[in-house]
Amino acid sequence: MSQITLAEYIWIDGTKPVPLIRSKSRVVKLNSNPEIDSFPEWSFDGSSTNQAEGNDSDCILKPVSFVKDPIRAGENYLVLCEVFNADYTEHSSNTRSTLRKYLEQGGEKEDPWIGFEQEYTLYYKGKPLGWPDNGYPAPQGPYYCGVGAEQVSGRDIVEAHARACLDAGIMLYGINAEVMLGQWEYQVGYRGIEEEKADTLTVSDHAWLARWLLYRIAEEADIEVSIDNKPVKGSWNGAGMHTNFSTNSTRKEGSGIGAIHEAIKTLEKCHDEHITVYGHLLEERLTGEYETSHIGDFSSGSADRGCSIRIPKPVELKGCGYFEDRRPGANSDPYEVAAMLVKNVCLNKEGIKVA
Repeated sequence: MSQITLAEYIWIDGTKPVPLIRSKSRVVKLNSNPEIDSFPEWSFDGSSTNQAEGNDSDCILKPVSFVKDPIRAGENYLVLCEVFNADYTEHSSNTRSTLRKYLEQGGEKEDPWIGFEQEYTLYYKGKPLGWPDNGYPAPQGPYYCGVGAEQVSGRDIVEAHARACLDAGIMLYGINAEVMLGQWEYQVGYRGIEEEKADTLTVSDHAWLARWLLYRIAEEADIEVSIDNKPVKGSWNGAGMHTNFSTNSTRKEGSGIGAIHEAIKTLEKCHDEHITVYGHLLEERLTGEYETSHIGDFSSGSADRGCSIRIPKPVELKGCGYFEDRRPGANSDPYEVAAMLVKNVCLNKEGIKVA
């Protein structure tokens, strides 16, 4: 049985240096078990999203992933789209297509798993949520994973966002208050649920959908969301998007730790290439202080949060698992981060040369 419902078409625009998320609603007629092909392509005015000129402004939205809409509820959906030019060539802002190609060219042979730790800062009337009107709160220390009105601010937004992600079917892994007052983090990625499709492309889609939901929920409370890499200058932590990554080789018992070290050697050689897509004003965050390695250096270590690449202590002890790339900034594009890791860890391993 079919019914008339609403689909929120979501896409990443062409704004530079940090793209924005756009969306608009379409009435669709769907059956009770829609597939991605159930959602029609749609067009939009690219001249208003930094994706086209006014004299040739039509761009195409091609649905590629969808989840339940937890805000409208019922049989309504959030539909993530890739952007194409009017002649159906991939738009230059379509970073998802690059990740998709790297996987199709051989990256998926290593069955890469990825997880994103998205940090963000909540703002109200131009200052971080919970900060005094004049001056600064008490120094960092009690806020990370804190409890109580003096230690955290904005938990209502955070909890509403977490519930919305779960209701939508997004692979939310966890949430926590971060080191600076008004700063929070959520994680999206592989959860060990057998029936869950947790490939790198799907997880990257969910990272973008979770980001859209955060903005949308905060909007209702008149709260701004900042993903600036250094939201407050001075002696305050920046905001990152630490990325956890593993492959068949790194997860293999007995030899996984060797594969992790081989991947780290490759990443050291490609450090500058990664930095170019790991976020705007990343140098303000990667200073070598506040749990970061300097942007100009590459380092790795076990359980060391001051390194570029961290091997978690349980992984080192077990001898297999994943590593954490601590370089990506909060405003980096999950598709670009994932594409770079697939390219230089998976495709390099297979000896496949890509542009």
